[in-house]
Amino acid sequence: MIDLSGTSYTLSPMTLDDVQTVHTIEEEIYTAPWSLGAFVQEVRDNRSAHYLVLRYKPYEYEPFARRMLPRGLRHHLNSPHNDPAILGYGGFWLYVDEAHICTLALRESWRGRGLGELLLNSLLDAALKQGAAFATLEVRVSNLRAQGLYGKYGFRTVGRRVGYYTDNHEDAYIMSTESLQDSAYQALLAAHSQALQERLDADEAARSGSRIGS
Repeated sequence: MIDLSGTSYTLSPMTLDDVQTVHTIEEEIYTAPWSLGAFVQEVRDNRSAHYLVLRYKPYEYEPFARRMLPRGLRHHLNSPHNDPAILGYGGFWLYVDEAHICTLALRESWRGRGLGELLLNSLLDAALKQGAAFATLEVRVSNLRAQGLYGKYGFRTVGRRVGYYTDNHEDAYIMSTESLQDSAYQALLAAHSQALQERLDADEAARSGSRIGS
C-alpha cells in the first residue's frame, strides 16, 4: 500500500459530491464517455462498485491564490463541474472473486508523474484486501501505453472483444492477472509499490526544494 501522507496527493472513496468533476474529466479524456447519470448510479446504488478519487492537496488549500486569478478563470475553477483538486479516478466492480477494473482516468496535464500507476496500484491493493482472486479489464488494442502499464502489474491478454468500443468499433483486449492471493503476485505488487513510493517521495522532495529555493 502506498503511503501518501508525505506527498501532495490523497486518495479517497468517490462520493456524489465528486461526480460532476469526474464526469467533466471523463468527457475530456474519452471519446465514448460515461454519462453523469451513470456515475451517480454507480456511486449511489451499485454495491459491487468501488471507486477512488485522486486529489492534489495544494489545490484544496489555496483559497487566496484562487482569489488572485482573473474572475473568469476563478469562476471556472470554483465550479462544481470542474474541481481542479481532483486529478483522476478509478474503480472496479467486485463480482464474487473477480475485480473488474471498469474505469481509470487521469487529467492529461498530470500524466507522466506515476499517478495513473498510483491509481491502478491502489485499485489492485483494494481488490486484494477485499478478497478478489484476480483482476480483469478491457483496453483498446491501439492503447499500447496502457497495455504496458497493465503488463507491468501482471495483466496478460486472455481474449479479444470485436467492435467493443462504440465510438469507432475498435476491438478491445481482455486482460487478466493471475491469482491476486498468490504470494508471487503479492511480491510483485509490493515491489512495484515500493518503487512507486520512492518515486512519489522523490518528486515531493524536489518540489519542496524548488519552493524553498524560490
